[in-house]
Amino acid sequence: MALEHGWARLMVWSILAIVFAYVWLKKYTFLPEQSFLHFPYFTLGLSYIFFRVLHLLIESGDGVEKRHVGFGVYLLYTLNFTTFVSGPIQRYDDFVRDQLTNEPPPLNAAIVGLQLERLVRGFFKVNVLAMFLQAYQQDAILQMGEMMPLNLKLYAAARLFALYPLFLYCNFSGYIDLVIAIARLMRITLPENFNRSFSAACVIDFWSQWHMTLSSWFKSYVYNPLLLALMRRISSLTIEPFLGVFCFFVTFFLVGIWHGRTSQFVIYGLLTGLGVSVNKLWQVALTQAMGRKSYKNLAKNPAYRAFGRGLNFSWFAFTLIWFWGDSKEIHGIFAALSPALWLGVWAAIWLSATILLALWEITRAALLSLKTSDGPMLTSRYARVVYASALGLAALFFTALLSQPAPGIVYKAF
Repeated sequence: MALEHGWARLMVWSILAIVFAYVWLKKYTFLPEQSFLHFPYFTLGLSYIFFRVLHLLIESGDGVEKRHVGFGVYLLYTLNFTTFVSGPIQRYDDFVRDQLTNEPPPLNAAIVGLQLERLVRGFFKVNVLAMFLQAYQQDAILQMGEMMPLNLKLYAAARLFALYPLFLYCNFSGYIDLVIAIARLMRITLPENFNRSFSAACVIDFWSQWHMTLSSWFKSYVYNPLLLALMRRISSLTIEPFLGVFCFFVTFFLVGIWHGRTSQFVIYGLLTGLGVSVNKLWQVALTQAMGRKSYKNLAKNPAYRAFGRGLNFSWFAFTLIWFWGDSKEIHGIFAALSPALWLGVWAAIWLSATILLALWEITRAALLSLKTSDGPMLTSRYARVVYASALGLAALFFTALLSQPAPGIVYKAF
């Protein structure tokens, strides 16, 4: 018993030491500047090493049985070059299943073909789509500071916010496509990080489809332990449904501030936590008012889902200004229009996102309904070859024509 108590205390202090070392090395601005190292060093990949080290530490022992991880395996897992820069965050059990086995994942012609297609898709996202979206968004930022007719400034304001989520998706998911495809060709299976994120009909669902390995990690090691601890201490049936609201806020506040070390990311964390917790509060309130069955039926309603999808996109776009902008830039953007005009801009973004994303879902469903004897025509081998060939040619054409580098991978800075 004393041994277990000592192990638990050592575990807590070890976790705190690792968290502090991470915050110190990343130079979070709430720490005194004189405490930092004053010689050049790089922190590329530090966040993802941090997640893997904490994961190993927490999972290294359960009860009396402790998990032994050899030093060589530890280095191979924590410094895995395929996930070193920007993830995805692979769990240790999945890593062991693939890389420490006598039977690695199979690799045949069909799998190679799928991975080559994914490489082309990732390259197209990063080098073409992300580049154009970033250029249009940067152009909108410049226009916000210029004198121009009101209608053009309102259009620039809408583009300014609405384009960045699309840029970030193409930039990051394109990188993940490249990483997962290259790893799979090396017989390494990495976890997926995106699952049609903008099809999510609410903020909670969105974060289970966007950067999935990050939100899953925080769910396992922040949300679940915090919720269980609160439920053990609070027995009130009235309060219990709202514990999840609080735990969602804390979890996604931490997700937000993980992204950066300045005060902007504190605001980003607060807004991210607010969005998820208000979404949970809405679900709790509607369930209590309507009953569980009626609320589930409402949540399946196409119109309800469409408006929820648009609202989720709009909220995400709004929070991201504290993700990409500095305080001076943010102040200048919001000062360019009156509050009433900004409300109009956000209403337009919500309505446009609702309509466009609904049309996307309808079009996708219609295309997938076209079937051959082998399954959906859209996912057939021949359609994939044509699709990948067209993307590859387009990517090469635009890369050669524009002769400029693709935008840097945003998440490699975290």
